[in-house]
Amino acid sequence: MRGGLTFTAPNCVFRALLPVSLAVFGVLGLAVPSQTPQSPSQVGFADVQSLFKARCIGCHGAASPSGGLALDSFEGVMRGGATGPAVVAGKPDASLLIQRVKGTDGKPQMPLGFAPLGATEIATLERWIAAGCPNQVAAGPQHWAYVAPVRPSLPPVKTPGWVRNPIDAFVLARLEREGLKTSPETDRATLIRRVTLDLTGLPPTLAEVDAFLADASPGAYEKVVDRLLASPHYGEKMALPWLDAARYADSNGFQMEGDTYQYVWRDWVVRAMNANMPFDRFTLLQIAGDLMPGATQATPEGRDMLIATGFNRNPMLNGEGGAIAEEQRNVLLFDRVDTTSTTWLGITMACARCHDHKYDPFKQRDYYKLLAYFNNVPESGVPEGGVPYSIAKPWIYAGTPEQMRRLHALEAQSAAAANLAAWMERAPETRRAEAEWLSGASSDNGLPEEIRNVLAVKDRSPEQAKKLHAYFMDHGLAGESKARWEKAKALKAELAALKAALPRPMVMSDQQPRVTHIYSRGDYTSPMDEVACGTPEPLPPAKGDVPPNRLGLARWIVSRDNPLTARVQVNRYWQTFFGHGLVRTPENFGVQGEPPTHPELLDWLAVEFMESGWDVKAMHRLIVTSATYCQSSKLRPDLQQRDPSNALLARGARFRLPAMLLRDEALAASGLIDLRMGGKPVYPYQPTGIWDGLGITDERDFRYPQSKGADLYRRSLYTFWRRTAAPGNMFDAASRQVCTVRMSQTSTPLHALTTLNDTTWVEAGRALAQRVMLAEKDRQKRLALAFRLVCARTPDAQEMAVLNRGVQRGLDYYRAHPDEAAHYLSQGDSVRDSRLAAPEHAAYAAVCLSILNLDEALTKE
Repeated sequence: MRGGLTFTAPNCVFRALLPVSLAVFGVLGLAVPSQTPQSPSQVGFADVQSLFKARCIGCHGAASPSGGLALDSFEGVMRGGATGPAVVAGKPDASLLIQRVKGTDGKPQMPLGFAPLGATEIATLERWIAAGCPNQVAAGPQHWAYVAPVRPSLPPVKTPGWVRNPIDAFVLARLEREGLKTSPETDRATLIRRVTLDLTGLPPTLAEVDAFLADASPGAYEKVVDRLLASPHYGEKMALPWLDAARYADSNGFQMEGDTYQYVWRDWVVRAMNANMPFDRFTLLQIAGDLMPGATQATPEGRDMLIATGFNRNPMLNGEGGAIAEEQRNVLLFDRVDTTSTTWLGITMACARCHDHKYDPFKQRDYYKLLAYFNNVPESGVPEGGVPYSIAKPWIYAGTPEQMRRLHALEAQSAAAANLAAWMERAPETRRAEAEWLSGASSDNGLPEEIRNVLAVKDRSPEQAKKLHAYFMDHGLAGESKARWEKAKALKAELAALKAALPRPMVMSDQQPRVTHIYSRGDYTSPMDEVACGTPEPLPPAKGDVPPNRLGLARWIVSRDNPLTARVQVNRYWQTFFGHGLVRTPENFGVQGEPPTHPELLDWLAVEFMESGWDVKAMHRLIVTSATYCQSSKLRPDLQQRDPSNALLARGARFRLPAMLLRDEALAASGLIDLRMGGKPVYPYQPTGIWDGLGITDERDFRYPQSKGADLYRRSLYTFWRRTAAPGNMFDAASRQVCTVRMSQTSTPLHALTTLNDTTWVEAGRALAQRVMLAEKDRQKRLALAFRLVCARTPDAQEMAVLNRGVQRGLDYYRAHPDEAAHYLSQGDSVRDSRLAAPEHAAYAAVCLSILNLDEALTKE
């Protein structure tokens, strides 16, 4: 915090408050931001039925209705129970149902033994009763997420001067209804640091900060945004949440932790993000790129279409000895249905694997109709190869453009040479030469003993004859025949060596048609009815000529008639920049998920996204150039009371950066970072013995193979991700074992233990100290430079005094303990400049490590 240099320490848990559901706020009696008012006519029985299913059916279902009250049908609600009618149409206050859920009749508040209904849920019941209890079941699902978004009109606001784009109009209108004010724009140094971290995952350089601070033109900030959107590091930053959703890792995930080549798919994602590939094509390629025209290994473009399908080849692969292949194949199918549903649709289809969904209108049949789309992949269910690499067919070769050109050339040459070699082996002159060689070979003492022994056998077996023939072809030919044979052998060997060196990413294919059945309780050994592929019946069906395969599924997912995809994606983009989505349950847009805090804004953004041609960068630009985004993140007293989790967006977002970005920030500020892009994963510093517990002793030394040189300082995106022993300094990242779309925010003691003690941060502090010491001679200038490199702003007088005292204490200590200074400066592999006196360097290194651990440094302000 400014003016006090708040340092992160293990006991600093005041920032550990996570977003809490609005329903919980209601239970605790805290201020609950009300939902956008709906007219009574907008609420039908389907709305309250969803609520009943989520909160009441456990006791008040038709099978055994407690008190005779069954709430799972319109008739049951209107009939009431043993104590009389549950509702009085048009009169919420006179309805026994409302009295019981409010607990106003002196009897226990419903639901008994569970958290009371939140204010929003009770308001929904009251609006339905006030509307006369309309029964709209026949109209189909009415839950807000299952109705296609329509672009709402921009709401009028009292202070239009604050509005920069339509986002602000919706946010401001809501704040004005709540009687709250917006926050002022944050200072420019904080703003450029915020947007640079958000769009590239890196802190701004001093040159970028200075240029922005000096630019007083009206469009200065927009120019910064456009520069960042064009940066190649934009794709690296935006790939991170997609990798979490895709459960991307570099190993298969079970005890026999063979590695994979899926980093080829990871690099495709980064390239697609940087190229601003429209999201609908991004979707089509990942779900069904292999089924699209032009998908072939023969061209770079066609090969990329195949590589893109690696999204659905990222599940864990079980190669353990006791694994049942067909069981594991079905586990992969379940994973693909669940991941696709969560990533694109934001629905919990996994609940329907064993039975009809308890809360949402999806049937078990809907689940297996989706599964049928993925059931034609020619895979056995178990990987091949063990260690070091463990992959499963189908896969392709995917090297660099130069490697692939050489591969295709060698394949053509080798095929021609092989044909020639085969002809040579059958040619009469070759047979005559071999016969002559055999007749005189027995007296040749220069032959290997093994060949002499075979020659001595009169009645040779086919294997022995084959061995002699092979030896003759390799050693008995002469002249032009020998040259041709040697060329064919060399080409074959070169081709084999090249193939062995090429990455082999797994891809999708529909080359093995299968019949799909519904499984009783999800058990693959208990098939029931046969089903064909199809989309969930409660959602609008696909229109037009849609093929019954994954390509048809992908086209339906990004169709304008699908009410979910655009909403789900813009909500996740919002989460990227604000720490939480407009829907705070990004994995669940269903009945049990939280409703949107700004429903009209969500729908406006969804329609805008589709009508822009699914332009991702345009959506990101719209968000970060809004006045809403540019607000100061300081928590005012009125907001702390009314809206502590910033659901109403009356201030800028402020939350702890994830560990992967914290590591990149430390490396960038210190000057250690290596910004090369793409390629094989690397192995930066990890705690000693982190892989020792994996229990693998055969075929390969499984100790952590730490990288050397520049690879130690690559961005966190490129760190090797072993599922059974994930990177220790990235403790708050997704496990990458299952699809994860909710952003993790934490400030546990692990944060401080890592950023104060991990070799990466200790070395970064040393390198940052060396950087400023070589750049400046004056202590004040050195400290100011170090602070700016991390926080982007100049420290004030009070902060400078604290930093000065820290350096002086360090000098006093390390001059008295030179051995400890030398030990401290030995951490990390980067070379220390020996011109710097060790005690002084250690003193600055300790202060620079402290700067890297400032709350302001670890937080997106």
